[in-house]
Amino acid sequence: MTKRTMKNIVGGIALSLSLAGAAGATELLNSSYDVARELFVALNAPFQKEWDASHPDDKLTIKMSHAGSSKQALAILQGLRADVVTYNQVTDVQVLHDKGNLVAADWQSRLPNNSSPFYSTMAFLVRKGNPKQIHDWADLGRDGVKLVFPNPKTSGNGRYTWLAAWGATSKANGGDEAKTRAFMAQFLKNVEVFDTGGRGATTTFAERGLGDVLISFESEVNNIRNQYGKDEYEVVVPKTDILAEFPVAWVDKNVEHNHTADAAKAYLNYLYSPQAQQIVTDFYYRVNNPQLMGEHQDRFPQTQLFRVEDLFGGWDKAMKTHFASGGELDQLLSAGRG
Repeated sequence: MTKRTMKNIVGGIALSLSLAGAAGATELLNSSYDVARELFVALNAPFQKEWDASHPDDKLTIKMSHAGSSKQALAILQGLRADVVTYNQVTDVQVLHDKGNLVAADWQSRLPNNSSPFYSTMAFLVRKGNPKQIHDWADLGRDGVKLVFPNPKTSGNGRYTWLAAWGATSKANGGDEAKTRAFMAQFLKNVEVFDTGGRGATTTFAERGLGDVLISFESEVNNIRNQYGKDEYEVVVPKTDILAEFPVAWVDKNVEHNHTADAAKAYLNYLYSPQAQQIVTDFYYRVNNPQLMGEHQDRFPQTQLFRVEDLFGGWDKAMKTHFASGGELDQLLSAGRG
């Protein structure tokens, strides 16, 4: 065997090993909602460390994509090859099955708690001293109270806000639909800025200084307060509120195409682990773990939570009734402009 032949063989082996190593590197893309950036920065690092330790020849990279969850779902339907979705509304996962057949029909039963590893509710962020004396949903309909929250047309965050306000008002007035619609009309008139997503609403309120009340997830408003100054803001959790689930799923068609099923499933199961659940509560998300919630009861005020299924007949009905073209939101917005 000549030196040249041996050199070619060794070079070929080295090239093959290099290509095998490249092929073995796993990359996950997590398509997530707008205000989850910091949460997943904290969650991803320990999972990557755990994965790499047990898969030394298959190092993991996790990439993130953040925007309003409905926009994220649309991007996947249009071809974004995300491996997993971690959203803030069931319909934004369900549409991946209904419109694209990208997710299995039984996706919600594949993981515990309806595939929702954590949950939240809506809360109000007010400025120091609570100058407008905002304590409950009814206070948001008063004259002179300026509201900031995302547009329900483009944001799951905004839809939860709308349904929370509607549901709490309906429960308070005994289900009087005329009174509820009258309140919601005034509620809309008090909106100073409709941002497209939760993070945009945060910027409007905390950096641009607009509005008296920012309505967002309890997790978000607490993290804003910590970031921008605990002495500058106060958090108010109303007495009656909505249960906001945060559904997750691996995208079946995409993980098959990307050969990432094992890593995607391990990643989502990790979100239920004690380590991840502790991180989640550190970011003011609630979890279905009584012991952990008990340890942090000072962080999570008592509130009576209602489900979308109980008050609105489920998300499909709520979407058609409230957010479809010509629905309650459009009608009340039109009435306010009239």
